[in-house]
Amino acid sequence: MAELMVRDGTWTFDGDAVRIVPGRERGVHKLRQDLGEFTVPLAALAGIALEPGRKGGRLRLRLREGADPLLQVTGGGLPDEANPYRLTVDAGRVEVAEYFVDTVRQALMLEQIPDGPADRYLLPGPSVPLSAAGVDGVATFDGERVHLEWRWNTSETKRDWGPRNFPLGALEAVEWRAAAGLESGYLRFRPRGATERLKPEHDPNSIELWGFKKESGTTALLAAAVAARLPHPSAGGGKALPAAAPAAPLTSAAPLAPAVPQASAAPAEDHDALLRRLRELGELHRDGILTEEEFTATKAAVLRRFHTGG
Repeated sequence: MAELMVRDGTWTFDGDAVRIVPGRERGVHKLRQDLGEFTVPLAALAGIALEPGRKGGRLRLRLREGADPLLQVTGGGLPDEANPYRLTVDAGRVEVAEYFVDTVRQALMLEQIPDGPADRYLLPGPSVPLSAAGVDGVATFDGERVHLEWRWNTSETKRDWGPRNFPLGALEAVEWRAAAGLESGYLRFRPRGATERLKPEHDPNSIELWGFKKESGTTALLAAAVAARLPHPSAGGGKALPAAAPAAPLTSAAPLAPAVPQASAAPAEDHDALLRRLRELGELHRDGILTEEEFTATKAAVLRRFHTGG
């Protein structure tokens, strides 16, 4: 167990996941506070680093591409202070942060977590229901349907369309872009089969965004919540994949015995073979084939070989 508590928030690592709790003090970005507490499974991580600063540093998690719907839908458009995977470390807590980094890195090595793209969302996305306001409209999402309501200052084009409703099954994608220079940002819902792309101020499927203010942060969370329930980009247009789907329960018919790697029956292995064994165990555990008790016992046996050389 490793834990880092600073004014910016608290990160805890239990060997399987990083639990992130944002700080509530003034100066912590509203997006992070609205997102609230959440857990990042080890399988979603590609790396971790402590970046030195003048007065302490910054702890930063690097996630696998496609693992998190929030990062996927915002495409790197979140400003640093709104990034939930960044933690400002006070000068007096740098040593604790270094220990935290070492602990997570060791777990990534032992579990042999791949750092390549994920083929499904490994985080569930923000909680719903959510409501988010842009310049010319308000979007709400209850987990099954998106509703757009226009404000008094919306364009005539949008007003002519009236309020908009999109069941999830009618949507192909959701897009979010922060404003850049004189170009407006937008929260856009793309219906299936739609090909026309209008400017945000005239698009009846979009809410216009200016700058990155409190409202824009909430629209990013809403976009992520919708994205988490749509097909993953790696799904190739197939059925929607579950976000952070729980492991399937083990049934009495499951062929448990042949699937469990028997560490005690193996001959002396080199470190590479043992690391492969640990990775296999992790996959069996995540897939629900191994129970928590079976995984812990078998992993301990492999780690004993890892430390004793067989």
